Amino acid sequence: MPHTAAAFGGNGYQGSALYTPEERKRRDETYWTVVQGILAPVQFLVFAISLVLVSRYLMTGSGEVSADASIVFKTLILYTIMVTGSIWEKVVFGKWLFARPFFWEDVFSMLVLALHTAYLIMLFGGIGSTRERMLIALAAYAVYVINAAQFLLKLRAARLQANQDLAVTG
Repeated sequence: MPHTAAAFGGNGYQGSALYTPEERKRRDETYWTVVQGILAPVQFLVFAISLVLVSRYLMTGSGEVSADASIVFKTLILYTIMVTGSIWEKVVFGKWLFARPFFWEDVFSMLVLALHTAYLIMLFGGIGSTRERMLIALAAYAVYVINAAQFLLKLRAARLQANQDLAVTG
């Protein structure tokens, strides 16, 4: 992107701005932003339901099929949001993953994906016990909570940046 280093603090971004004006325009114009905005709360709802089912299984030993099904469904939603999020990142930042503003979110997303994938390998490969599978799912969910918090903080930062931009131009 053609920005001068002097105008944007040397790295192409004004101060600690999350988006350049061009990136913000692309973010606001792409339907992938809407897709992410829909999938994120759906994924969280599926996560919450699955967490209850997995916890119930671990506490009582019952509901294995429901817990497994919920984790598989959560994983499918996760893969969907990761693919569409990568497309969003490419449209907005010109990189499929690990764009500067979302580098650490993408790192944690990869860990979340790896743990969910390990769960699927265990389930479909008949590896380990049901309890071990469920504990892997819980580990995946713990990292997912951290990752979701990262994205919520970025959403807040984007809103603060938009408010600052309005104050400057308004």
